[in-house]
Amino acid sequence: MNESPRVLVVVPTYNERDNLPRIVPRVLEQGNVFHILVVDDSSPDGTGEVADALAAEHDRVSVLHRPGKEGLGAAYVAGFTWGLQRGFDVLVEMDADLSHPPDSLPVLLEATETAEVVVGSRYVGGRIAVVNWPMRRLLISLFGSWYARVITRLPVRDATGGFNAFRRPVLESVGLDRIQSNGYSFQIELKLRAWRKGFKLKEVPIVFTERESGESKMSRAIILEAVWRVWKLRLLDLVGRL
Repeated sequence: MNESPRVLVVVPTYNERDNLPRIVPRVLEQGNVFHILVVDDSSPDGTGEVADALAAEHDRVSVLHRPGKEGLGAAYVAGFTWGLQRGFDVLVEMDADLSHPPDSLPVLLEATETAEVVVGSRYVGGRIAVVNWPMRRLLISLFGSWYARVITRLPVRDATGGFNAFRRPVLESVGLDRIQSNGYSFQIELKLRAWRKGFKLKEVPIVFTERESGESKMSRAIILEAVWRVWKLRLLDLVGRL
């Protein structure tokens, strides 16, 4: 990796107009190596226009407008493809609602010196680092990560976590065009594909904080997709088609 890698923080948005002006400056404050790509799915609340205004103000902020709401996985694939085409060395997944701490970005970046995939983990070090989450959400998350580990054998405590850093060769190798998962299952599939390609995964502790503004995008459909798709991923892995 270069001594001063170019880092792209990909932030998917749908109705996050109140959160974007809060998260963008905090990410940029972490250092000049960090750039932001907002991937907006034509948010009806005007998030795209807010993103454009921020991009006009900051030369390290860019916006990718998509024609409609197509899901988290598709947004990240579009953002990763955009970043790879522009030569970024490290690409990071990050939520727009400040649930992922921007001041942990340098920690994730440093860890990419010794691992190709770095997971900002809520569940390492013998603790559960989650703030203001309802018990139901916490139990779903804990069960989801355990379930994914048991079925796929993925060696990660926070398999469903969405605050992750990938070195460029990982995303060039995993077959982004073949990923169909969204939500929880997208996070599982991307980590699994990287691991099965032989890339090293490393977890670093973070503190996850429930959003203060806006509505969660979690739904019953996203949970159900994760339940059945991990079995499909396991079968594809067994027959060597992952």
